[in-house]
Amino acid sequence: MPPLVGNGAGDAEPIVFVVDEVDAGERLDRVLVAQGLEYSRSTLKRFIDQGRVQVDGVVLPAKARIAAGARVVVRPAPPPPSAALPEAIPLVIVYEDSDLLVVDKPAGLVVHPAPGHPAGTLVNAVLHHLGGFEGAVDPVRPGIVHRLDKDTSGVMVVAKTPTAHEVLVTRFAAREIERAYVGLCQGHPPAMTTFDTFIGRHPKDRKRFTSLVPRGKRAVTRVTVQERLHGAALIECRLETGRTHQIRVHLSDGGYPLLGDPVYGRKIRDPRVGEASVALGRQALHARLLGFAHPVTGEALRFEALPPPDFEAAVAALRDS
Repeated sequence: MPPLVGNGAGDAEPIVFVVDEVDAGERLDRVLVAQGLEYSRSTLKRFIDQGRVQVDGVVLPAKARIAAGARVVVRPAPPPPSAALPEAIPLVIVYEDSDLLVVDKPAGLVVHPAPGHPAGTLVNAVLHHLGGFEGAVDPVRPGIVHRLDKDTSGVMVVAKTPTAHEVLVTRFAAREIERAYVGLCQGHPPAMTTFDTFIGRHPKDRKRFTSLVPRGKRAVTRVTVQERLHGAALIECRLETGRTHQIRVHLSDGGYPLLGDPVYGRKIRDPRVGEASVALGRQALHARLLGFAHPVTGEALRFEALPPPDFEAAVAALRDS
């Protein structure tokens, strides 16, 4: 077996967990998948083959059967170096100082370079605006402390310095950030709903997540109906956690998927709702509010961005006159 590798420059923080009785006797690769980690099955298998996984201090093959109570340490490999270059992509700047840049991200803009999107991202635009990052913590995602999905619009903060980045990452992890989204969902959910579930990879579709899992990462979304529309509802979603696709997953699994969601949406039978969804052409989700203490001065900051015209047009199309 290869020696355990990791802890090098750029490596992510180790993931540590103890195998419970439910997974006792399962293969190591399946035990990792069952944890709902944000890595694909093939990526986790590669970590095992690279010696990045230890079980009670020993590197084992993927097929090894793991006992209950075993302590597993996963040291994820760092992402490949970024080739991001500055690009003259327009930015809507909400706020800027020597430490922070707050932008209103348009729908359709990917946040950072990734397979399939090597350029034309928010990172490329910010690199052009700032002329680069000094001492970037993450060369793949310089300045990025949180993300919005490609087709979700709204307010985002970018850290301009390593200090600001470190503080904001810690505060996001500690749930010390105020975040509110507005969305358009199918149907009429209860006036107030709290989703408090685990979220993990979908067992049959690795590109999706689901809250219908027995274990994973805890996710809490509080949903309030703002206005009942024709066959839909205008809702506010407040996040207590920040899991991938969290709002989209909770609403879909709860029976009220977002209009226009190509991954988690469902067939729309009402023609009027269907027309509004098709005209929007994306998931009806907008990050309206972001609030946090300034990472250097401690000043309370709160930023809002109004929904874009395509979102407002969808609301108007479903509002009974």
